[in-house]
Amino acid sequence: MGLWVVLLCALVSLLLGGLYVLGVFRRQRPDEPPLDKGTIPWLGYLLDFRKDSSEFLKRMWRKHGDVFTVLIGGYYFTFVMDPFCFGSIVKESRSKLDFRAAATQLVLQVFGYKPNESSHNVARESSVKHLTGEGLSVLTQTTMENFQKLMLFNLSPGEEKRVWREENLFHYCYNIVFRAGYLALYGSEPHQGAGDKEKAEERDRVHSNQLFLEFRKYDRLFPRLAFSLLPHKDKREAERLKRLFWSVLSVKKARQKDNISGWISDQDQLLAENGVPEYMRDRFMFMLLWASQGNTGPTAFWLLLYLLKHPEALKAVRGEVDKVLRENGQQVKAGSRPVTITRDMLNQAPLLDSALEETLRLVAAPLLVRAVLEDISLRTSSGTEYTLRKGDRVALFPHLAVQMNPEIHHEPHKFKYDRFVNPDGTKRDFYKNGKKLKYVNMPWGAGVSICPGRFFASAEMKLFVFLMLSHYDLELVNEEEEIPGIDISRWGFGTMQPVHDVRFRYRPRF
Repeated sequence: MGLWVVLLCALVSLLLGGLYVLGVFRRQRPDEPPLDKGTIPWLGYLLDFRKDSSEFLKRMWRKHGDVFTVLIGGYYFTFVMDPFCFGSIVKESRSKLDFRAAATQLVLQVFGYKPNESSHNVARESSVKHLTGEGLSVLTQTTMENFQKLMLFNLSPGEEKRVWREENLFHYCYNIVFRAGYLALYGSEPHQGAGDKEKAEERDRVHSNQLFLEFRKYDRLFPRLAFSLLPHKDKREAERLKRLFWSVLSVKKARQKDNISGWISDQDQLLAENGVPEYMRDRFMFMLLWASQGNTGPTAFWLLLYLLKHPEALKAVRGEVDKVLRENGQQVKAGSRPVTITRDMLNQAPLLDSALEETLRLVAAPLLVRAVLEDISLRTSSGTEYTLRKGDRVALFPHLAVQMNPEIHHEPHKFKYDRFVNPDGTKRDFYKNGKKLKYVNMPWGAGVSICPGRFFASAEMKLFVFLMLSHYDLELVNEEEEIPGIDISRWGFGTMQPVHDVRFRYRPRF
């Protein structure tokens, strides 16, 4: 009899524990946001969220208001859609709201890299040193030289024939921007003497193109890999690609390159000094490649496409580019050398800067997540006060809450190249309900988790567009073609990608 009682108690305990894990007993407390667990235990709204995150959040926002908690795959996420609350969340101390837990899980899943405390500190310190100030100016110059190596090497001086070339715009932009950034950061082929320089540059062009093609294979798998939704065949392919990049980007091979950036070499040295083994540093290099180059090429595509679809924007930005060149003693003409663009010159182009900002507003859609480590209070702009429960996660989706919000951005679905700039070239302020907003566009995240490479990424994209507009005539093959839709599987991972490519053509301007 006693044995049966013990077994029965054990079964009841297991049953209750299982029901607890499934979320059956979770109830909304009086001071908590509206709770919506869906109809499927544990899964909750996972399938709806994966199908189309933005549409799901729109529906929940309409149903529950600015703050709500939903069950997604065993986790309770409190989504905050009130932009006046963003500051208190992104600036909260790590002892209360921690972004690293989710990030650590993701980078282990997709890159095979297991970060530790030193990894975060190394990345932050190295980025401040090399991706801002004088370090950024040096890296911008190196990137400029690599763009010339890839884009302008076959422009013949005095060439009389201005022949149109036709390409896929997304592929072209992603390919060139990725390769220029990769060569600037990870170094180039060594050469000895002037005669060997051209051969080394050709090896760089071939190798970087091959690497890009492999990177695109991995990039296509990335969203499903992050959610652990790859079928067996694709899992094997993802593993093959990871091992390829661990090898190609290994610290041993990096030592054989010339002109490797300080951002890369310093981080490897500091990680080694902190006891991180070499195989793990190889994986760290792969993570840095995706972090630095996974969004810049797609963003450059959208920016050029929006300019090509809006002739008045193209005319204005190109006019600014030509003006900056003239004021810095340069001009593109038949037989002239390719222009050299500096970081200072990029800072003299407020319309280009606004057009990039507008592009990011339309297509950058990161999901910002923090783990709630202790109960904290959140006060909304309407005066309602909620408690966020320890063990839950709090999430921001700025693309929906801010960037596409018609109360903040008039006609949010339209591309307006000068939306972010005043007529005198200063940055424009934005308001909601008559109150000035701090967070009106968040492509880089915010607070302690803001992208440390955002200044380099912006410079890289503006360099590319500056060169394209100064050296080439550009047009769509089919001027009536609609702007393609976005691949909704990529919500939450940065810049969205198109569902199909767009044909364009280009030729030397002079």
